[in-house]
Amino acid sequence: MRIDLTDTTFIIPVRIDSMIRLENLLMSVESIVRHFQTRVLILEASSYPNEIIPSLINDEAVEYTFLMDKDPIFYKTKYLNILTRQVDTPIVSIWDADVILDHVQIVDAVDKLRTEAYDIAYPYDGDFLDTSDILREHYCLHHDLDFLKKHQGKMNSLYTVEGVIGAVGGAVFAQTEQYRRAGMENEAFYGWGLEDGERHYRWLEFGYRIYRSDGCLFHLSHPRDQNGMFRSRIHSEKAVHDMNDVVNYSKEKLREKFTWDSR
Repeated sequence: MRIDLTDTTFIIPVRIDSMIRLENLLMSVESIVRHFQTRVLILEASSYPNEIIPSLINDEAVEYTFLMDKDPIFYKTKYLNILTRQVDTPIVSIWDADVILDHVQIVDAVDKLRTEAYDIAYPYDGDFLDTSDILREHYCLHHDLDFLKKHQGKMNSLYTVEGVIGAVGGAVFAQTEQYRRAGMENEAFYGWGLEDGERHYRWLEFGYRIYRSDGCLFHLSHPRDQNGMFRSRIHSEKAVHDMNDVVNYSKEKLREKFTWDSR
């Protein structure tokens, strides 16, 4: 019997740039709907509709939207904001297409938000582990999460640059209204890079109460193109500049720029 998570909506923007990415999406979504009665919104942004995703995912919990977009850059922050406007549950989960974790960690994170003791809940402890191609392939064949847990020591951590706070992307739950009130995603971040860190520091400046569950988050390895790395030195410098802008804003400036009610 699936666990009741009808008060939560998972939002997943994706661009299918390889067969591996498609497989990762299918495994990630399967790991959610296998355990939970919930709502999953997938937005695919691509240059043409091929109907592959809706033909492979037919669970009633999943709602699929296609957005025609010929831009080679995957504008993730914009797509997340589009999806957020469709959310009508008190809890929203920002979910990457390539992540899986123990469902018990999801239950823990959501329970903390249900009590309203926290505004934000990361369903992992900050350790975001890249599976490697070999371990990913084993999971793809057997869907054995215990196998991944057993071999954590063979995986590399992602985004250790975040420092003592750990990784802050991949999977996060939030009180929907609090997420909206803090401005949702910062669309100054165009393409890959630092948007998760900027969002986290913005939440801290808003005084949000943030919780972390025990346990790691697994990233299913995949090839990376320009949408998985900084495209150029200019792109990198702009991302750092945009993040530092937010970190250095006064609370008044931050609320003026990002508060939902002022949009």
